[in-house]
Amino acid sequence: MTRGRLEAFSDGVIAIIITIMVLELVPPRGAAPQDLVPLLPIFLAYVLSFANLAIYWNNHHHLLQAAKTVSGRVLWSNMLLLFCLSLVPFGTTWIGETQFAAFPVALYGVICILAAFSYGFLVRALIAAPGQTSTLAEALGDDFKGRISPLLYALAIPISFIAPLVAFGIYVFVATMWIVPDPRIERQIAK
Repeated sequence: MTRGRLEAFSDGVIAIIITIMVLELVPPRGAAPQDLVPLLPIFLAYVLSFANLAIYWNNHHHLLQAAKTVSGRVLWSNMLLLFCLSLVPFGTTWIGETQFAAFPVALYGVICILAAFSYGFLVRALIAAPGQTSTLAEALGDDFKGRISPLLYALAIPISFIAPLVAFGIYVFVATMWIVPDPRIERQIAK
C-alpha cells in the first residue's frame, strides 16, 4: 500500500468520526436562548473532542508527509489509532449527556490515553519501516509532548472520580498543548 492511500483512508475515517460526532448535537426543542443552557456540557465535550480529532489529523498528516514508506506494521498501527479515535464520539456523547459525571469523564481519559499510545505505536512503526529515511526519526527526536500527554491522561483518570471537571480541565490542557503547532517535521522536510 502506498503512503498516499494510507493517508486518504485515514482522512476518510477521521471525517466519518467527526460526522458521527456532530450528528449527536441535537438542537433544543425550544427557541429561546436559555434553551441552549442544558446543551452546554454536550457542546463543551464536542469542542474538546473536535479539537482532539483535528490535532490527530494534523499530526497524522505531518507524520505521513515525512515518511517515505509504509509496512504491514504501519498499517496495523494506523488501524489501531483509527479504532481508538472511533471511540471518541461515544465518550463525547456520554460526557455531555451525563453532564460530566465521574465514570464517563474517566472513560474519556481512557480513550485519550489509548489514542495517545496507539499514535506512539504508529510513530515507532513508521520510523522502523523498511526503506524509511532518517527524516522522521530526526524530526521527532525528543518528543516531550508525546511522553507527557499519556502521563497527564493517567493522572486525570483517577482525579475524575473526585473532581470530574478538574479531570476535564486536564484533557483541555493536553489538547491546548498540542494545538500549538510543532514545526519539527516541517523544518526537517524543508532541509
